[in-house]
Amino acid sequence: MGRILLTDKFLAGVRYKPGESNEYSDAHVRGLKFRVLQSGQKEFSRRYLSRRDGTRARLSLGTYPGTSLAVARSRCLETENIIADGQEPRLVLAENATGAMTVRDLIASYIEKHARPNMRSHAELERRLRKNVEAIIGNVRLADLHRRDCTRAVDAVMRRGRPVEACRVFEDTRAMLRWAVARGDLDRNPMEGMRRPAEQTPRDRVLDDDEVRTIWHALPKALTRSETVPAILRLCLATGQRVGEIAGMERSELNLPAATWKIPAARTKNGVEHVVPLSGLAQDTIREAIAAAPEDSPYIFPALEGPMSAMAVAKTLRRAVEPDPEHPRGRLGVNPFTSHDLRRTMLSGLAALGVSPIVAGAVANHVSVTRGTITLSVYTKHTYAAEKTRALSLWADRLRAIIGGGAAEVVPLKGRG
Repeated sequence: MGRILLTDKFLAGVRYKPGESNEYSDAHVRGLKFRVLQSGQKEFSRRYLSRRDGTRARLSLGTYPGTSLAVARSRCLETENIIADGQEPRLVLAENATGAMTVRDLIASYIEKHARPNMRSHAELERRLRKNVEAIIGNVRLADLHRRDCTRAVDAVMRRGRPVEACRVFEDTRAMLRWAVARGDLDRNPMEGMRRPAEQTPRDRVLDDDEVRTIWHALPKALTRSETVPAILRLCLATGQRVGEIAGMERSELNLPAATWKIPAARTKNGVEHVVPLSGLAQDTIREAIAAAPEDSPYIFPALEGPMSAMAVAKTLRRAVEPDPEHPRGRLGVNPFTSHDLRRTMLSGLAALGVSPIVAGAVANHVSVTRGTITLSVYTKHTYAAEKTRALSLWADRLRAIIGGGAAEVVPLKGRG
């Protein structure tokens, strides 16, 4: 087949044709080949006469669309100079591999070597980096990376109206580049000195009694496609635990006769094992979930592969609270909220009931509260098991009254002056 001017439109649309060569020579850069394999994979290459053994060899220049047409042409021109100098392109390119590392290569290395072995939230980190960074600047070489490239990736998230996610992408990318500098993959971090795209202000949303009652009864009707998410969100209110810990609940962690749920250290945010006393309300919700789950699943809230994820719960809830013409306040009938707002609502409820901050911290597994001083961390080994049980029982009574419509206003007791 003769030479043709390769274009992005052609590369994206061309398909494998049985019985034909399926290899195309670029009319713009001599030596650049593009071929479509029977598997559907598309790749750039160039043929050359090896100076080492005199045979014709094929040198891979990358697969499409991971490698763009512009990058493939640049690599082909680079090999032309290498060949003209009488060198072996494969060896020279291998020696320059580190210098040719792209942002996409760095993300893959960071996830594999650092995030997965050390971070519990590595899956969410990988999703953010691949969706927001790799998709925008993945082909940029580390040697050419500039802060304007990082700004491009963050600005794309801001344009979607996601300032909090943009801040996380900024911090994720900066941490990854710092890791690259420490390893020697990068000489300097171009993001040092850059400001976050938006100031993150802590959420303070606490649902009032009417909202709690509304969503408790609306969840099964509003989320008819999911049997698990309503139960998970109800347990956020009933137990005050993190949504990821609830969604990943396993049968082996439960002791229903003893009314306890032991979350292993490997599944808690702070790496500390946590025992949650289960009120009757929480046990009822869990038993219903167990009855609905497949008997052979080790998970209380199984998904296609493994347990339900916190990200899936957040995505489902986000769709349910988004206003639309038919539902101005979303399908749940209240102003938007997150699963973490439910946890905050429950802990605020404990405070209103007079539960001490240290017991509430023990319920939430906040070690900054229960072990925040030398006395508490070193000398006090009390587990607060009885106090947690009383607090969660007290909250369960209050929650039952709220969802039943018979809750009285809680008025903090004042000491006599």
